[in-house]
Amino acid sequence: MINSAELLWRNIITKGTRSNEHFKDQLCLQPGASDEDFQLIETTMDITIPKEMKEFYKIYNGQEWKIGGECFARNLTLSPIRKIIDDWLFLQEEFEPDDLEPEIDREIKPYLWNPRWIPIADNGAGDYLCLDTDPSDVGRIGQVLYFWHDWGQRSVEAQSFFEFLQICLEEDDN
Repeated sequence: MINSAELLWRNIITKGTRSNEHFKDQLCLQPGASDEDFQLIETTMDITIPKEMKEFYKIYNGQEWKIGGECFARNLTLSPIRKIIDDWLFLQEEFEPDDLEPEIDREIKPYLWNPRWIPIADNGAGDYLCLDTDPSDVGRIGQVLYFWHDWGQRSVEAQSFFEFLQICLEEDDN
């Protein structure tokens, strides 16, 4: 029986292959993440990885970025665990933990950067797709948000990683 993560990967690859027969190869997918990989990220970031992220990453541990490579969703490259940690460390150095952002969805704590956000994908221009492991009282653990490097606006894109991926799958390719 196929699980939700496997089905999402299958659907992502099927959708991409409709417009590019070499889509899967050009994703440059990495072998699935191990329990040690998950332990490393949880220890380094002092978080608990949401279940959906673990399920998804067990199949493929992100992508190796290459010129001419494809994005797994929208204009985003899925980061391998090691890159997630590197990006998180970079963002930790760039932002003070008490930098507040007043214009933010109420489901998100009002920080410009929250060290409990997991930057799982990026667009190559300093913007990240993050999973929130520290939402506000009305938010949900694992909710998805964009971190824009040059714009403070933070908003919930989806209630979960799998919901976000389903939204992307339903979008037109045009």
